[in-house]
Amino acid sequence: MSVDDFKARLVQVETAIAHACERAARPRSAVTLVAVSKRHPPEAIRTAYAAGLRDFGENYAQELRDKHLALSALPGLRWHAIGPVQPKNAKYVAKAAHVFHALERLDVAAELSRRRTGGALPCFIEVNVAGEQSKAGVRADEVPRLVEQVRALPNLTVVGLTAMPPLNVEPEVNRPHFRAVAALAKSLGLTQLSMGTTADFGVAIEEGATHVRVGTALFGERPEA
Repeated sequence: MSVDDFKARLVQVETAIAHACERAARPRSAVTLVAVSKRHPPEAIRTAYAAGLRDFGENYAQELRDKHLALSALPGLRWHAIGPVQPKNAKYVAKAAHVFHALERLDVAAELSRRRTGGALPCFIEVNVAGEQSKAGVRADEVPRLVEQVRALPNLTVVGLTAMPPLNVEPEVNRPHFRAVAALAKSLGLTQLSMGTTADFGVAIEEGATHVRVGTALFGERPEA
């Protein structure tokens, strides 16, 4: 994909974000667009970077490690680790990520804390808001305890909550899930919400999302693993 083609896609996404912010009476600056580059090659990220994007989301720790190294010469590029990580791979997230969106285990938090240098790592606690067995995240009633435990660790900062409600449903179906996560975050004094994907980021923004994770609308269909 050329830079001009990518820019055309980016304009469409940015327009939709701006309209959602208008509906919610929020400034466009209140929402960070994270371009989900999972399984896309470094060349695709270079194209997106040339089009003006700086925030990129990776699901897998090893892939984040490799792309962080391959693209280390690009100034201002910010990596968002958006998938759950095992303790043995926490070192890659601790080194490369600017933000971690999928913290769900205390042992992972402890390893991130041990490995992190150069400033606290902002973390979102991932909530399994719909109770799906196939999804990562902790139950809503377990979130306060995990937040308390992570706050006690050095080198990490809990900034908000992440939610990945059911996919392949009408966006309005997920509005109650987004609203519930926003209320939970508010009750814990957390101001940031990482929620909303290509399919439903408009509704997520209306319900308070501060970070939306958009892949397909920008990069096209993800390559097969």
